[in-house]
Amino acid sequence: MNAYAEPVVSLDLDLVVVSDRIGDLADAARAAGMKVEEFEHSVILWITASDLRVRLQKDPRYQAFLPRAVVRPVLGYKLSVACLEDVLQGKVWAYSDRPTADASQRRPISTALEDDRRSCGRADRTPAAFLLTGRSARG
Repeated sequence: MNAYAEPVVSLDLDLVVVSDRIGDLADAARAAGMKVEEFEHSVILWITASDLRVRLQKDPRYQAFLPRAVVRPVLGYKLSVACLEDVLQGKVWAYSDRPTADASQRRPISTALEDDRRSCGRADRTPAAFLLTGRSARG
């Protein structure tokens, strides 16, 4: 988000790495003394002295983001980041993939975005413009 909006404090760093290199990166992190926790669709890396959590996406849908990445300034560094459309797509997937006790209780994504825009007091924003602000009542 910091590539598209004013800097915000976040304790998460989501990365998409070429899928066949994730194991090598996790091994290197362990060798460097980092904690590594593996899940079905992600690998989480961290050190005990920090609250920062690095999530490596294993979900194959995110691999398509890599060739569309753009270089943008982020907190004083030029980094390769997902294009804005892919950032939005990732947010939609994260929301729609959330487990619920009853999947029929999940709101359609269009309703969720509209509710979020209203809760920020700016119902006139498009989803992309809303995403640029990095503001959400639900995180």
